[in-house]
Amino acid sequence: MSGKVSVIMGSKSDLEVVKPCLKVLSEFNVEYEIHVYSAHRTPEEACSAAANAAKNGIEVIIGVAGKAAALAGVLAAHTSLPVIGLPVATSMMGGLDSLLSTVQMPSGVPVATVAVNGGENAGLLAVRILSVKYPDLKTKLDRHRKAMHEKTLENDKALAAELK
Repeated sequence: MSGKVSVIMGSKSDLEVVKPCLKVLSEFNVEYEIHVYSAHRTPEEACSAAANAAKNGIEVIIGVAGKAAALAGVLAAHTSLPVIGLPVATSMMGGLDSLLSTVQMPSGVPVATVAVNGGENAGLLAVRILSVKYPDLKTKLDRHRKAMHEKTLENDKALAAELK
């Protein structure tokens, strides 16, 4: 295993958005833990998880939340570890509320933010951050990027053949 990520969801209902993230972390052999701690309903637990993350071996935190989506910011306020915000789509505003709540952090409390429901990219960004420390992850990332490149070129050729 290379690195350890803590995935903290504001609600168990966020799990479907998180599953692609967990898949990426597993594929890259990155250890992870997952919790449900709300910035509003369980603030002590959320703050404690962030404050104690480094001493518990965590190297990156992913905060997942919808609507007011304060979770990633609250986590970032309690740690110097990298925090990735994963905003969740909502029925009210399609996730724009979650995105803005996650990305609009005050100076001094940065949160890297991926797209609404961007679980795969949250996992890949965590892997990229960890790859600075773990060369095996950089090698795996390079292979992953090459595979995407090749797949895109295959799709281009298939499209050209289809349109002839």
